[in-house]
Amino acid sequence: MSRSVWKGPFIERYVLKKAQVVQESGRNEVIKIWSRKSMIMPQFVGLTFGVYNGQKFIPVSVTGEMIGHKFGEFSPTRTYYGHGADKKAKRK
Repeated sequence: MSRSVWKGPFIERYVLKKAQVVQESGRNEVIKIWSRKSMIMPQFVGLTFGVYNGQKFIPVSVTGEMIGHKFGEFSPTRTYYGHGADKKAKRK
């Protein structure tokens, strides 16, 4: 279920503050964030965020097409190694 339009987008305050600090400084450094539920805003385009997936920080470079999506969509939490039956079939 999506978020109601009248509520507006959800963004953690610390994510906005960190993004503003990096933009003002002019440095291109990775911004570490833990909020996978925060929405990507137009102010974030061109920045690189390290989104935590429960194990490590996945670098996500924000582009214009990502606006409106959430950070968690670009940082997978599970690694797919394939089906067990497929591996047996390849051995023969």
